[in-house]
Amino acid sequence: MNILVVGGAGYIGSHMVKHLALAGCEVTTLDNLVGGFRDAVLHGRFVEGDIADRALLDRLLREQRFDAVMHFASHIQVGESVQDPGKYYRNNVVNTLNLLDAMRHAGVMRFIFSSTAAIFGEPQTERIAEDHRQQPINPYGRSKLMVEQALADYDRAYGLRSVCLRYFNAAGADPDGQLGERHEPETHLIPLVLQAASGRRPHISVFGQDYDTPDGTCIRDYVHIHDLCQAHGLALQSLMAGDPSQAYNLGNGHGFSVNEVIEAARRVTGRDISVQYAPRRPGDPARLVADSTLAQRRLDWRPQYAALDTLVEHAWRWECRALQPVEA
Repeated sequence: MNILVVGGAGYIGSHMVKHLALAGCEVTTLDNLVGGFRDAVLHGRFVEGDIADRALLDRLLREQRFDAVMHFASHIQVGESVQDPGKYYRNNVVNTLNLLDAMRHAGVMRFIFSSTAAIFGEPQTERIAEDHRQQPINPYGRSKLMVEQALADYDRAYGLRSVCLRYFNAAGADPDGQLGERHEPETHLIPLVLQAASGRRPHISVFGQDYDTPDGTCIRDYVHIHDLCQAHGLALQSLMAGDPSQAYNLGNGHGFSVNEVIEAARRVTGRDISVQYAPRRPGDPARLVADSTLAQRRLDWRPQYAALDTLVEHAWRWECRALQPVEA
């Protein structure tokens, strides 16, 4: 198969490019390198560019016949989306529609979309299934939900089939140690905790310790990056087999608190980690845990790296690599 991966130089996208290449696919990465890194694209062809550029998209989609497109080129910071919603609606919604129209024009009618648990808003149940109420509480979540709704319309009107994969908390790193998480700035808990363990930051801040959870800190469902890639591969197989459009929630089905993540990092690294407690952040739910039964049943998806210590261990290997001096 020949796959176009937009945003393939970022955290999840770069892991996906490697996964596809090792599965025998031809892969082309399109990335503007605003949040990604050229050296993270280990396989296939790389094209620097933006999905806002319709002429580039038309040329790229005309040059070779793609079987499907995978889309990872979204802005993802919740706080930034509140401060600058226009940036999120332009890129995450308008530019995605530009990509879909270019695909339709070229006759590429299979699409896998990187969505998010943020489309649900405040959880109404202990575990969140696909039919949970969708009421996002920030522009980031709303932008992703808008695309999901547009995809349903594009399927009905044009026959463009899609799979929307709603991640809860992507975590970990490539088990082989070749790739890992390096957002700038970093906002995800596990790499932040490990940077405190390695000395790259003085402490980890914990926002709120009075939530209605066993230890008072927020609980989140962490899903390993390798398992996310597996889910994308299975979604691609589903579309290639002619299955209808579908949305799936992706998580381990159980959550870990912030304090549990910090304790796991202490166990894995053998280092003390300085913690500073701070007030709650607005809009942080106490618990976000996925019900991934549908993906397990229809895609036969089973997370392989569900243990918290394994997630942290793989991420710690990547953090240790980041500390190594670069050879001249």
